Amino acid sequence: MLNDLISELKKFENKEKAKTLKKFFKTNAGEYGEGDIFLGISVPQQREIAKKYSGMSLPKIQKLLDSKIHEHRLIALLILMNKFKKADERTQGDIFNFYVKNSEKINNWDLVDISSPHIVGKFLFNKKKDILYEFAQSNNLWKKRISVVSCCYFIKQEEYNDALRIFEILLRDEHDLIHKAIGWMLREIGKRDEKVLLKFLKKHYKNLPRTTLRYAIEKFKQEKRKELLKGVF
Repeated sequence: MLNDLISELKKFENKEKAKTLKKFFKTNAGEYGEGDIFLGISVPQQREIAKKYSGMSLPKIQKLLDSKIHEHRLIALLILMNKFKKADERTQGDIFNFYVKNSEKINNWDLVDISSPHIVGKFLFNKKKDILYEFAQSNNLWKKRISVVSCCYFIKQEEYNDALRIFEILLRDEHDLIHKAIGWMLREIGKRDEKVLLKFLKKHYKNLPRTTLRYAIEKFKQEKRKELLKGVF
């Protein structure tokens, strides 16, 4: 099954698109995606293939996650998401633990963003969220982004407390990908409860990275955005 999947992926390989993706996902030396290899396959194509291989075992999915090829890791996560959606709670727990164990291999922002709300966020919704606080305080960029973006599931259920606490832990983080992720999640909160968003922005205005603030207030009208950028609440 694993060899069949890999062979099928190769049929969709696009070298020109792969070159573009290498630049887009910052794969040069010293960049966050250093060494990542791309085949140039679109996400919709991978979603279709993932549906066919949703019965793949975790050991075989592990081999995909161990790969240096970006699309191998992405399709592994798409398969995990499909399995999680149909699984009972015990099996969901196994998939969650497998995901956490492999968190450092979920090592680009698209891999985190496409999967973490649907596995980590959904599994932890009515449970203790200690692992997210642990990830938020780690030295690993991708664990930190997982801790932020997993909160998207909570936010969509209009539960904000854990999300806001995690954002507070990471407000002084230096990486742009964390600034953007927090801003994005704050914007999602604002869509549902503007008062909660504005209260958080007012409290932390002096420490908010500019990128985070701009992302968070993106949906406000222009005049309101100008006021908020100046700290007028």
